Amino acid sequence: MTIRRSLPLLAVSLTLVLTLSPGLSSSAASDVPDGPGGPEPTHRRPVAGVVVSPADIPDKNWLPGHRGADLDAAPGDPVRASAAGTVRFAGSVAGTPTVSVDHGNGLRTTYEPVLTLVRTGDLVGQGQIIGTLADTTTLPETARRETGLHWGAVLGSDGGDSSDGERYIDPMTLLGPVQVRLWR
Repeated sequence: MTIRRSLPLLAVSLTLVLTLSPGLSSSAASDVPDGPGGPEPTHRRPVAGVVVSPADIPDKNWLPGHRGADLDAAPGDPVRASAAGTVRFAGSVAGTPTVSVDHGNGLRTTYEPVLTLVRTGDLVGQGQIIGTLADTTTLPETARRETGLHWGAVLGSDGGDSSDGERYIDPMTLLGPVQVRLWR
């Protein structure tokens, strides 16, 4: 058979294989690590939802941008610490209930709007429930209005109140590399 004649046969065969083959099952998809970061994940997602608004970290802290990732979640859903650490803040910022966890080595993560179950100074473990997602329709007018969880991360934190030398990072990079697996 010549190459010219085999091309249509190859195209039909490939179409059949791709059409009839199962894709990723939901269980296989949940086994796939979910972040574009370094070689080993150091954190876990604080909620199971997908990214609905990715981070858009500005070059300078004072420039406009989105300093974190918004993850799909519903009011009342549990919010978990992405890694072990010490609660540095559990309270309200401009009407938005917020929890910040210091993970050591200058890394701090922030979760909002979260009705806290922890207090400043508490030690938390990775995956520990730190609060539940607040219903933004019940918050003061000054509070953030987006739905879902806003998860932020800052490097260069000294654990105190000063923001000198801090820089925002995309928290999704803490989850490890993206791995694509087509078959089990």
